[in-house]
Amino acid sequence: MSEPGPGEDAERTRAIHDMEEQLSFLWRRARSNGNKVAKQVHPDMEPGAYGLLAALQRRGSLRLTDLAAEIGVGKPSVSRQVKMLEDLGVLTKVADPTDGRAQSITLTEVGARQLATAQISRQQIFRDLLSDWPDADLQTLADLLTKLNRSYLNERG
Repeated sequence: MSEPGPGEDAERTRAIHDMEEQLSFLWRRARSNGNKVAKQVHPDMEPGAYGLLAALQRRGSLRLTDLAAEIGVGKPSVSRQVKMLEDLGVLTKVADPTDGRAQSITLTEVGARQLATAQISRQQIFRDLLSDWPDADLQTLADLLTKLNRSYLNERG
């Protein structure tokens, strides 16, 4: 375990250590499950593209720059993913109605349907895994994860 940070007590240091360890384990599991879910959307889809599709589902059509900002990835990486997903037929690019020089990226009907099917499958995994958890615990976890994700967003500025 690392040394306490400036002005940090041993209890907080232990909590940070435990949280980091558990999140690392959770992220490894999430990557593994993400691989399976991505393959449900399309057998040739890269797992990292799932978040991009979910962002389009959540926000609707987005320009490349806005999509990159939404998922916190650089434009070159997003551009490569968009090209791959367009080739797979799960998203499309169209001229942006507000600026003909720009392109708006959106899910195709097939992409939206396949993503929704994969999400239902993913949610069932959580239902099965957490079937013995009280609803209040599930909500507390969801609230704390929301708070953690907001902290990451605030960090990015």
